[in-house]
Amino acid sequence: MQDLDEYDKKLLRLLQQNNKTTAEELGELVSLSASAVQRRLKRLRDEKIIEADVSIVSHRALGYTITCVVDVILEDGNSKALEKFKTSMRECTEVMQCYFVTGTYDFVLIVSARDMQHYESFSKKWLMDNPNVKHFYTHVVMDKVKVGLYSSG
Repeated sequence: MQDLDEYDKKLLRLLQQNNKTTAEELGELVSLSASAVQRRLKRLRDEKIIEADVSIVSHRALGYTITCVVDVILEDGNSKALEKFKTSMRECTEVMQCYFVTGTYDFVLIVSARDMQHYESFSKKWLMDNPNVKHFYTHVVMDKVKVGLYSSG
């Protein structure tokens, strides 16, 4: 894998803002030819530096009005129990992100729900009724101050 130079970093920053920007437009913005931009983008994709080209869908448009950050502590932290919890979170449609973390908690979840009743149903099914969940703490998001996936340096 090649190191990222300033052109790569600029391209990645621009693509994170709008991945539909054409090679011609990107070239003008970073002072490269469209063909040079295309070669760089191909390399960035081939080397999995660009992991995916996706569309971010508004949760509100889908009826999800609440976002919660949920800290989870498991009863048992053996590898089998951890893998079982990871698998269950991958299957859960309300879980947008799931992180296995160090520190006080075992997992941090980002959960989307239509309303508090929906969140309550989620928490009962996936957390309260899970015999390996010892405790969980919910933080309801009041305002998304900054949301992004990655920085390009």
